[in-house]
Amino acid sequence: MAHTLNRLKADAASMMRDEQGPCMEAILQIAGLRVAFDGVPTLRAINLTLARGESLGMVGESGCGKSVTWLAALGLLTRRAKVTGSVRLAGEELLHAPASRLDKMRGGQIAMIFQDPASALNPVHRVGDQIIESLRLHRGMDHRTAQVEARRLLDQVGIPDAARRLGAYPHEFSGGQNQRVMIAMALAGQPDILIADEPTTALDVTIQAQILELLRQIQRETGMALVLISHDLGVVSEICERVMVLYGGHIVEELPADRLLNQPAHPYTKGLLAALPSLDGPRQRLFAIPGVVPNAAAFPPGCPFAPRCDRRIGRCREWAIELASLDGDSRHRAACLHVTSEPPAGEVVAA
Repeated sequence: MAHTLNRLKADAASMMRDEQGPCMEAILQIAGLRVAFDGVPTLRAINLTLARGESLGMVGESGCGKSVTWLAALGLLTRRAKVTGSVRLAGEELLHAPASRLDKMRGGQIAMIFQDPASALNPVHRVGDQIIESLRLHRGMDHRTAQVEARRLLDQVGIPDAARRLGAYPHEFSGGQNQRVMIAMALAGQPDILIADEPTTALDVTIQAQILELLRQIQRETGMALVLISHDLGVVSEICERVMVLYGGHIVEELPADRLLNQPAHPYTKGLLAALPSLDGPRQRLFAIPGVVPNAAAFPPGCPFAPRCDRRIGRCREWAIELASLDGDSRHRAACLHVTSEPPAGEVVAA
């Protein structure tokens, strides 16, 4: 009965998204989120709002702050990290909440799939026991009921012979199957938000496509919000409705996913796209963004991308550039002086 009710709610949410675009009721709000490790700033004033049923992609080079944003939000960073700001889930503050409360919300209202399922699953416990533990913790089921539901979840994520595989250990599954088990565990608490952190890392392209389609299918069925962290801009543009591009702990661009490949505004986003190989054009040398990401302990003032940008001007290294709308469209914003105005006549590219 509960499953049927959830399905009806999901269908209604899907119809609303199809007819009116993404539902604008916010389920999670992050404001001024900052993270410093041993006093070195790593994440700088992240602000984002996630709507119910929305799919949000987060892209950028390794170390730009994609995973740290969500690990900080869920209280999963080490004691070396100093976290400030606000993270509100359905109106309730998560940052620095008591551990007992976080344990209920993590895996319950908000769940996360980590990059490496082989290390995220406990190797000495059967996968069925691990799913059952989550069901008993977050949904209060007795063991027998949880066992039946665990089998249903394995069926849902496409594990064949689910009844028998409940008794198997993680090393008896392939990489793709372990990722499906991780998705089943994440779904056990019926979360409002699912965060998928590089869910297809180290999987071959066929399995990658299956995992991504599974996530999309489950989102349609449950109406949950999905956050996809990935280096693959093509996948993000296909799976997500909205995309945030991070660089050096900053959000440098936010735009609708259908504009990502064809209408990027920030030079960094354009550089990431230019580095992608063409599948149907002639063979050619790939573009590489010059330089490297600055050391977090010696980050330059002004625009964080300025040292590597071929469009930089003198002011880029002097001002802290804020996100600004393109042509008055609040759905597409970029942190670049060239977005809202051209440099004054005579101003040249900085050395």
